Amino acid sequence: MHFLPGHTPPYDLTYDDLFLVPNRTDVSSRFDVDLSTTDGTGTTIPIVVANMTAVAGRRMAETVARRGGIVVLPQDLPISAAAQTISFVKSRSLTADTPVTLGPDNSVSEAMALIHKRAHRAVVVLEEGKPVGVVTESACADVDRFARLNTVADTGFVAADVATSPREIFERIEAAHTDLAVLIDESGALAGLMTRTGAVRAGIYTPAVDARGALRIAAAVGISGDVPAKAKALVDAGADVLVMDTAHGHQLKMLEALGSVAALELGVPLVAGNVVSAQGTRDLAEAGADIVKVGVGPGAMCTTRMMTGVGRPQFSAVAECAAAAQELGVHVWADGGVRHPRDVALALAAGASNVMIGSWFAGTYESPGDLRVDRDGNAYKESFGMASKRAVAARTAADSGFDRARKALFEEGISTSRMRLDPERPGVEDLIDHICAGVRSACTYAGARTLTELHDKAVLGVQSAAGFAEGRPLPSGW
Repeated sequence: MHFLPGHTPPYDLTYDDLFLVPNRTDVSSRFDVDLSTTDGTGTTIPIVVANMTAVAGRRMAETVARRGGIVVLPQDLPISAAAQTISFVKSRSLTADTPVTLGPDNSVSEAMALIHKRAHRAVVVLEEGKPVGVVTESACADVDRFARLNTVADTGFVAADVATSPREIFERIEAAHTDLAVLIDESGALAGLMTRTGAVRAGIYTPAVDARGALRIAAAVGISGDVPAKAKALVDAGADVLVMDTAHGHQLKMLEALGSVAALELGVPLVAGNVVSAQGTRDLAEAGADIVKVGVGPGAMCTTRMMTGVGRPQFSAVAECAAAAQELGVHVWADGGVRHPRDVALALAAGASNVMIGSWFAGTYESPGDLRVDRDGNAYKESFGMASKRAVAARTAADSGFDRARKALFEEGISTSRMRLDPERPGVEDLIDHICAGVRSACTYAGARTLTELHDKAVLGVQSAAGFAEGRPLPSGW
């Protein structure tokens, strides 16, 4: 990565401040670009879902890993609950979605309460473990909420053997003029579900899988309590990556906890953060981190900079930390500040091996929250920061009343924010398509076939606020 002559500024930069200059290239197609990372996490696209309670659940983990990314489970999750989620994700198909299921005697109201838990917006009706119908949202329109599903289910659904190729499933869906196919095993039991778009995606993305061929998942642990025991329990439960996470990662308590976990030699990549300086990166790497998480204050739910004045513009933080990490043979993740696909491309150009995204993914079907609708009919989900009053209250529920009240005085972060579902991209896979298309295209402009080459070949320039505004589309005219 280097700047155009005369474009190296004397101040720190964030993503909006920059543009990529197109290079001479022989990369003629986006599909000639390999988006897999080299940091040992096994991701085949450079996307990590942040360990936020409002974002990182089992539906998110399954779906993102299937497309090549990885989800980090929140540190507040009890070990037993984390183990259940890890086991669930490990048991999922590498190609087929996990559908929502009900019985024929369940009501339409029960189906409508569950139907938005998956982006395919359908419920498979099961009888003795075998699919007998499919209920979609449209089938429930203008139907009595107490009606039974056997009265509205489509019994003429497309069924296919789970071993059928995605291309053949796509062709069968197209021929039937429908949106999805129900996949069954040799006994006729439900094995999964595949949509038309899911069949296409299965031919584009490579799942992030472990040595046994199961989907990958990461888990976070804090720096308080018996950290080594928690870390070992998560890895024993099947976590493929361990993330040691605290807002201020460049502190003695983190270094001591990190060293104690690294000494266990658990056999999985160890991520630690957050920091924004070369020295912070070096200290975490020397304490045992394989990957350093970079970012203080750029997140949508974070109020740290406004509360404390502490933080650093994200691009400069990532670039400096990545350079320090490269000297030590470790990697960095860019955590926070991503609002457009261009931001992901710029973070990778700066030297990040993966980019962590939180709030952007909160407004999707796969995030854990309940789908709500505002007075204007817009669907949304609630998000909140992990240092906010809401998160602190959940984290300290077992403390005494006095201790809870004392800690509540010092929260940072937004406790409630409405994250609207984009009507064009309501599912996390839609956003992954959107991001990966942008990053792939950025690589072709830079003449890069890999993410390493993108970092090596990227030429950057600094732009004014007017320059950034000029790049925004104007779909409704002037």
